[in-house]
Order: sequence, then C-alpha cells, then structure tokens
Amino acid sequence: MLVIKLGGSAGIDSSMTLDDLATLWPGERIVFVHGANAALDAFQRQVGHEPRLVTSSTGQVSRFTDPETMDDFLAIYAGRTNKRLVEGLQMRGINAVGLTALDGGIARGPRKDAIRIVEDGKPKILRGDYAGSIKQIDTRLIDLLLDNGYLPVLTPPAVSLNGEAINVDGDKLSLRLAEALQADAMVLLSNTAGLLANLDDPDSLIREIDVANPASVEAAMTAAGGRMKKKVQAGIDAVAAGIGRVVFADARVERPVSRALAGEGTVVG
Repeated sequence: MLVIKLGGSAGIDSSMTLDDLATLWPGERIVFVHGANAALDAFQRQVGHEPRLVTSSTGQVSRFTDPETMDDFLAIYAGRTNKRLVEGLQMRGINAVGLTALDGGIARGPRKDAIRIVEDGKPKILRGDYAGSIKQIDTRLIDLLLDNGYLPVLTPPAVSLNGEAINVDGDKLSLRLAEALQADAMVLLSNTAGLLANLDDPDSLIREIDVANPASVEAAMTAAGGRMKKKVQAGIDAVAAGIGRVVFADARVERPVSRALAGEGTVVG
C-alpha cells in the first residue's frame, strides 16, 4: 500500500509521475494525493484575487482562505488540476477516480475561524478563515475504490464538523491517509531533490532524518523553511505513526516514485 503526494509548486511536470504510476499500479494499491498551489496562485492573479499568504506565530506559512478564495480553491484543486491528472492516468490505462477529502467525509475536522499571525513584525488575529485540521479519516470510500480496481486521486479540501469545505494541508492529509490505510510507504514529491541544508546549494541534500536522534530532527527542522517545515513535520509524524518509509524526493526526474522508494531523496526513519 503506497500513498504518493505530488506537490503543487512551480516547475513540476506531472507527466513523469504519471508514467511511473502506470508501471507501479498493476502490482500495488496506490492512493495518489496532489496539490495545486502554483496553479491556484496563477488563477487568482488572473481573475484579480491576489493570494494572501500569512505566517503563523510558529513561522509556518499558509494560505488565508476566505469564501472567495475557497471558490477559487475548489475550481483549481477539485476541478482543473484533479481532472487533468485523472485524464492523464486514464490515458495511461489506469482507471482513476478523482475526488476531494470533502467527498464521502474522507477527512473531517474542526474549522479554525480565527488564526494568529505575524504581519510586519506585529502579532494579529485574522477571522473568517475557512481552514482547519484533520481529526478523523474515513477510508470506506477509498477502500471501495481500491477493492474494485480504481486508483483514487485525492486532494483537499476536507470537511468541517459543520459540513463546510475547509482548506487543509495536503502533506498532513497524506500522512493521515497513510496512517489510516496502514501504508507501507509514503512518498512526498516536490520541486527539490529532498530536504536541502542550503536552499541555494542543490548538493546540500540531507539524506536521512533519524527520528530517534533529537539532533537529527533539530537539524532537519532548522534547515526546513516556509512550507517545507510542514513537509518535514509530516514525515516525522508518519514514522511515529508506524509508516514504514517516508521519502521526500524530486518530482522533476524520470521514475520519481520508483527512485524515491529505492532511497533517493531524504529518507525519514
């Protein structure tokens, strides 16, 4: 059982990941999760909705999701990006089904209306955010699809405890799915070779994060910046939850999933 997350940053061509999934699919149960951050940014600017990224008091960067942004989010994540990936898999002979974590209540949790941020060096509270955290995973719909030969292609949003669509972190969604499905491995593909000690030096790859070694974890969290902090934390949490292997790897190479499973990238263990 594999959970594969394809990031949505700029510079990622999904075709190589889809090609690799076509070679792996016949002998594997796979859940494919995707993001669409860069596509959403571009779409919002195109329609005159400037993206608003905010930094929490802990230094994590996230998208402020007001109702207008949620409409854009659904159009790009659940709509265009999801269906283009399903189309690509269908063209490769895989009977894929595209859905969100909202569908069937796959991922559910509380909406956090008010968030604490730091802006211009000052703490602030923003209200009206449609984002939240995942507290429950229901795998029945995914199991039904897998048992009948379909490959689920999944993306945020999730559903709040009141039934609202909420923006959730895609890496954390992948983690919770991997945990609930008792996955053998989770692969997080992005536009870098893995976790870099120096973002400007592609040769500074951190090849291993030893979760049993506090110094190793601290070094990894120090090296991780921006959105990468969430990815590193997701990997650490996944190993703690019993997932066999977690790998941060490069989506921009041929056979990215197979190479990650062979140990290329940053392995968390």
